[in-house]
Amino acid sequence: MPSSGTPGSTTPFETERAYGPPMCTQFSVFLDNRIGKMYELVETFDGQPLRLVAMSVIDASDHAVVRLVTNRSEHARQLLEDQQLPFTESEILVVELTDDQRLTMLCLALLGAELNIDYAYPLMVRPHGAATLAIHCDDPVLAGQILSRKGFRVVSEEALREATGDEPPLI
Repeated sequence: MPSSGTPGSTTPFETERAYGPPMCTQFSVFLDNRIGKMYELVETFDGQPLRLVAMSVIDASDHAVVRLVTNRSEHARQLLEDQQLPFTESEILVVELTDDQRLTMLCLALLGAELNIDYAYPLMVRPHGAATLAIHCDDPVLAGQILSRKGFRVVSEEALREATGDEPPLI
């Protein structure tokens, strides 16, 4: 793979030219592990001009981490801040799986580049009719480039909006 020429650097040229695959924002919300907290979080998004398109819950004895993906990250960020909920943000890839591009092929493509999948979970929408997977890995830009080159469709937040039939907000 071409490098930037900097000693010890393995950054691909495409990254230097500001190329990057479409990324989606994942919010990791920290909740007390008490009855009703999940309901309160989900209710925050009710009636808002956005949709939850993916969710994953990691439970511990005294807290839970709820990973969320929406079709409007800017609005979701504002809602979480307004509710004073502790959260972090991560860039993730959303990748479609088809009969021709299966999960085993995705794993093999990332393995070939020695990229680690930290975690993955399915989406509740199918932007182009195919099963869709949220993936967090150690180098999402490189992973997105590799998956695109291997023929996988990497989905943008805009595609998630289109899949949910939501119009852009009027401002």
